[in-house]
Amino acid sequence: MNKPSASMPHTDDAENRELLPLSPRASSLDPLGQLLPQAGDPGSEKKSKRTAADYRALWKTAIHQQILLLRMEKENQRLEASRDELHIRKMKLNYQEVSECSKDAQALWERKLTAPGRTTVPQDKEEMYRALCQGVPKSRRGEVWLLLSHQHRLRHRLPPRQLALDTHYHDLLKQLTAQQHAILVDLGRTFPTHQYFSAQLGAGQLSLYNLLKAYSLLDTEVGYCQGISFVAGVLLLHMSEEQAFDMLKFLMYDLGIRRQYRPDMVSLQIQMYQLTRLLHDYHRELYNHFEEHEICPSLYAAPWFLTLFASQFPLGFVSRIFDFVFVEGTEVIFKVALCLLGSHEGEIVECDSFESIVDYLKTTLPALSHTQMEQTIAKVMEMDISKQLQAYEVEYHVLQDEMLESGPLPDDSERLDKLEKTNAQLKKQNMELLEKLQAARQKIQTLETSMENFLSRESKMKHMIRSLEQERAAYQRTIERMRSCLPPDALTDVEMTQIKTGPNGKAKTAAKKP
Repeated sequence: MNKPSASMPHTDDAENRELLPLSPRASSLDPLGQLLPQAGDPGSEKKSKRTAADYRALWKTAIHQQILLLRMEKENQRLEASRDELHIRKMKLNYQEVSECSKDAQALWERKLTAPGRTTVPQDKEEMYRALCQGVPKSRRGEVWLLLSHQHRLRHRLPPRQLALDTHYHDLLKQLTAQQHAILVDLGRTFPTHQYFSAQLGAGQLSLYNLLKAYSLLDTEVGYCQGISFVAGVLLLHMSEEQAFDMLKFLMYDLGIRRQYRPDMVSLQIQMYQLTRLLHDYHRELYNHFEEHEICPSLYAAPWFLTLFASQFPLGFVSRIFDFVFVEGTEVIFKVALCLLGSHEGEIVECDSFESIVDYLKTTLPALSHTQMEQTIAKVMEMDISKQLQAYEVEYHVLQDEMLESGPLPDDSERLDKLEKTNAQLKKQNMELLEKLQAARQKIQTLETSMENFLSRESKMKHMIRSLEQERAAYQRTIERMRSCLPPDALTDVEMTQIKTGPNGKAKTAAKKP
């Protein structure tokens, strides 16, 4: 199809715009064809005597109409994209909130999110924390996290050596990563029951892969570690890929969470020691019960720290924890862990074996009711354990220094190195088994739900069959009563008619003899 000549006059509105091609045939979609004279038109001879000005006017009108059609098409595309975006956003936020955000809290966050200079002027930290305690609207949670990160960066400047490399997200995506296989394996294990991530290599898994790949290239020391995928997944549910990448950098570098993912795992060991000391000080009976059955925190609490509770607990509860992580950092993880263990202390103490305790901590405890989640968050908001955590960290380093000063015997040094390597391998295997176990349990839960649906449908079908059988029996009884009312000769005629006709009422034809 030919396009209009470039030398053709255009109006100001039509300049530098891409025009739809004009058809040489007059049709309902060809404005110029509608304006030109048609064959067989009585006044075609008269109309054919047009001047150059007339044709310029015709082209002007045609161009205007084409521009309108183009605008309508672009508007339709924009509306379609908007509907798709709304559907994806609704799919992402498909989880139950711990507590509904009040109208006052929504209005407060609306003012803070639209305030001028919100990313350049520090706001009152106590006021921000009080607003956080009142609740966060689910639809604006991603924006709130971005605001909290900006405020934290305004108050705390990292030394240059601790800053992440200033590499653009899309530049990282163009590179190759050695962690590709490990990332691909974990995609299906990350929120396998959530609609956004459940489709194999769907939009959710592809976004998660891009985010994990980019971070593994940015932070070569940590690379990719199991647990990061759940943190990245929670971020993706509330914001775009690039925003999630920036927030992942904020959590890892600005809040220092990346230390627990380092290969030496020293930070994670310190955290396990701190949790043990908190249990000793706050819940002595539970601490003694764990010591009696040799239950160390790494058996149950390591996934809590590495995934920020996202691998085992309801998503609404996890999102609420993330609200406070953006303000307080890893201290919130200790608070939540301590509150959870304390609220279940009686039930845990009743478990009288190693297996039953571990099973309760990994299966029963994460299945929190709505009331338990609300109570846990309320306790977390009232706790302050920052001084204890600092003291326990110093205590850990003092104990480590004393052990290093005493040192092992020469004959035991090689044996100690082997034990440390074996211990590290066992911890890694334990984490992998925990992830697989969690994925298997979630799959079993999905299958059980499907089984319940099938059983429900089967029950309905059986009920329908019984109803049809009862209806059939009623019809048969009615027929018998009607037969009893007919005279014998009439009954004989009816039976003969049934013999001569088929089930559909048509007369049977006699088979032709060969």
